[in-house]
Amino acid sequence: MKVHYDNEVDALYIKLGNQKPEGVVEISEGVNLDTTSENKIVGIEILNASKKMNIKTILSYELELDNKLIRKSA
Repeated sequence: MKVHYDNEVDALYIKLGNQKPEGVVEISEGVNLDTTSENKIVGIEILNASKKMNIKTILSYELELDNKLIRKSA
């Protein structure tokens, strides 16, 4: 997943995969889903993003790891 924010136009794009989008579904005003021909979501575009969400929150991240999945080195 890649997140790009363009502060000049106040647009946020979340890229969910490497597939090329072939269509767009508008789910609400200024919120669009990029989809493949199989209707898989490959990206999310949010226009006027700073008015719809806290940009600082989406541009920071927290990583939670399951200790069972991490191998301990001897």
